[in-house]
Amino acid sequence: MATLSPSHSPWPQPYKAALAFTMDNLGEAQDVLRGAWPHPIGTYPSVTSHLPRMLALLAKYRVRATYFVEAWSLGVYPLAVHALVEGGHEVAWHGFQHEVWSGLSEQQERENFEKSWEVAGAQGVGYVGFRPPGGEVNHRTWGLLKEYAARYVSPLGEFGLGPEGMVVLPFEWRAVDAFWYMEKFAGIRKQNGEGEEVLSPWEFREWLMGRVDETVKTSGFLSILFHPFLQTSEDKFEVLEEVLKKIGGHQDVRVAPCKEIAEWYLLWYLLKDM
Repeated sequence: MATLSPSHSPWPQPYKAALAFTMDNLGEAQDVLRGAWPHPIGTYPSVTSHLPRMLALLAKYRVRATYFVEAWSLGVYPLAVHALVEGGHEVAWHGFQHEVWSGLSEQQERENFEKSWEVAGAQGVGYVGFRPPGGEVNHRTWGLLKEYAARYVSPLGEFGLGPEGMVVLPFEWRAVDAFWYMEKFAGIRKQNGEGEEVLSPWEFREWLMGRVDETVKTSGFLSILFHPFLQTSEDKFEVLEEVLKKIGGHQDVRVAPCKEIAEWYLLWYLLKDM
């Protein structure tokens, strides 16, 4: 059984680092919001075909994930949500319909919390974590997260304890498959020292494998993000499987849902100076 690490490391012994395998965007929530979904609701290909294949790989390598799900999608895809929970994965929050979080007004933000928690409660889902669409939170988000009893947030940024006692489990753009695969991320790639052109799954794999090793050396935290809707080729699924094989069998890395990592960190933070 894992026990608390010495004060210099927040991770339970014998692990040297912590890693969260995450997924975002369940279905057509954002497309419906934009009026860009001409098909019957509940027929999004990534949910009906890609996600089951991903869940099978997660089970094969014994990796429990966190899926940041739009609240709108909970009632549209209850079987997918059930499969996630049955597989030991965490269902966390990704806005109501993937609204760009930094663009919301104060009223829109509060309404988004209210209707999302109402839908989640009706579907038997207890959100404790939030990844803001677009990667940025507003200054008022912290207080709302506390009001709604969330425990952590996963934006761009620095790992640690944020305002209102909220654990911050950040992601970085290079650890997101969309950074490598999507044309619309050209500007973000350029900002991060890459060319604007779309990159290959093999380039993503090479960088990510090295980043995992670096995280172990620094006793750090890493969030990896694969979007089901982007797993559109055998090459991409091959890279996904190689990544899961590496992290699932890594002796020095504790791979767990974000809510568990947040709990470890908060407990360590409270006890480290005692």
